[in-house]
Amino acid sequence: MKIFKRVLLFLAAMLVIWLIIAAFISGDFKYEKSISINAPVKKVWQNTNTLKLMDQWSPWNDLDPKMKKDWTGTTGKPGEKMCWDSKVDAAGKGCQEVKKVDDSGKRIDTAIKFLTPYESEANAFVTVVPEGNGSKATWGFTSQIPYPFTIMKLFMNMEDSIGKDYQKGLSRLKEMSEKP
Repeated sequence: MKIFKRVLLFLAAMLVIWLIIAAFISGDFKYEKSISINAPVKKVWQNTNTLKLMDQWSPWNDLDPKMKKDWTGTTGKPGEKMCWDSKVDAAGKGCQEVKKVDDSGKRIDTAIKFLTPYESEANAFVTVVPEGNGSKATWGFTSQIPYPFTIMKLFMNMEDSIGKDYQKGLSRLKEMSEKP
């Protein structure tokens, strides 16, 4: 019985420590990646300002080329929405919706809701700005990690997790935009 009490006290102490540490870690999360493109801002923007155009360079299409996609709303306007459903677990199921398109600032903001393999939400964005004789495109997202799971930020490396995917997508955008 003494061993059981000690084990129980140890587990309770570990839980309290977890909760205390997690309380000091922000749930805010942001990841972004950029690429230089040898093309004018206007041309790069024309490859990023709608969900249908972004889908052409999306690296996640490679996970399931047969994934089902449904499009609703007006292309390139707030409310444009694409929902996907895949039998491949890595691709999962969810929806992405355009929230704001800033043509003058060359920024598109979207909301993503993942339904499977696990539920989560994120706000994604793409910006295009002048850089030298070309452009710089930045693709990223922000999200919120709920307490007490904020402690997971100490162990997460998003560059290892999705950096290659973001690089692949941006490289495809670069290739598309630099074509004559």
